[in-house]
Amino acid sequence: MTQRDSPFNLSLHLLKVVERAAIASAQTMGQGDRHGSDQAAVEAMRQAMDEVAIDGTIVIGEGERDKAPMLFIGERVGLGARGVEGLEQVDIAVDPLEGTNLCAMGEANAIAVLAASSHGGLLHAPDMYMEKLVVGPRSKNRVSLDQTVKQNLAAIAKALDRKVEDLVVMVLDRPRHETLISDIRSAGARIRLIGDGDLSAGISAAVQGSGVHAVMGTGGAPEGVLTAAAMRCLGGEIYARLVVAKEGDEERSRAMGITDLRRIYSAADLASGESITFVATGVTDGTMMKGVRFFGPGIRTSSVVMQNKPHQIRFVDTIHVSDTDEDDLRIRF
Repeated sequence: MTQRDSPFNLSLHLLKVVERAAIASAQTMGQGDRHGSDQAAVEAMRQAMDEVAIDGTIVIGEGERDKAPMLFIGERVGLGARGVEGLEQVDIAVDPLEGTNLCAMGEANAIAVLAASSHGGLLHAPDMYMEKLVVGPRSKNRVSLDQTVKQNLAAIAKALDRKVEDLVVMVLDRPRHETLISDIRSAGARIRLIGDGDLSAGISAAVQGSGVHAVMGTGGAPEGVLTAAAMRCLGGEIYARLVVAKEGDEERSRAMGITDLRRIYSAADLASGESITFVATGVTDGTMMKGVRFFGPGIRTSSVVMQNKPHQIRFVDTIHVSDTDEDDLRIRF
């Protein structure tokens, strides 16, 4: 929150940021150019960020200073970066296009995402793998990364008053998950394999009625922090542990202040800020949000805005109308 805006107003300003990123990337949907889709989202998000009345710092972004020209880790954003004084310091985590391949191929569940917290409230996660277990509110105190897959599934089933055979677990379709997939199937649960988008999957696991009861496997650590921000608002939980998979991982972790590489993080550890805001806009149709739709003089977006203080979750359907041809506007539900 800034000195100029209430939490509600700030969330609406941040919503505009992700809407612009989603619209820009949606214009590239299905063209098969994942880098082009990502670039469009990054440029649109960075430009929109300049208009927000915050003194922001990117803590989860597009990479280190030498790897990304904008939205890099440590970059200052918002009006504070342009010399406006007296604004509250805010840490920002972004994924301008979560699911670049999904957008490029026109597949479901590509989203534009941003999370914000008071200064120091989001973990500076290195760009490496993280073992993750994401569950909904009723299961969050029953599971652990130190338990076996079978034990966790039995605990989730008991918490939800279901049979293990009734559970659906989302897993990224990767060779590294071969053993995990086998263990889930051996326990009797069902699996929904996804090509990309474990952040979207994590959110689904915390939403009742989504048909997803858990997310398991390893994915990006930055996405884990964004998932944690969403869990703080949804009441779900993520348990996560960094995975040293290649040379340099340990060194990079320590450079970012992480000394215990075996630590199991919870949502409150990854997104520890007192005040958390999470906003996302659908790029392609997904479980929770529809994708961007273009029509005549307008564009329609579907978004979710979450806050933990005050604890609110809003689904926002927005019609963006061109200043010209307003007489031709047709809104259909």
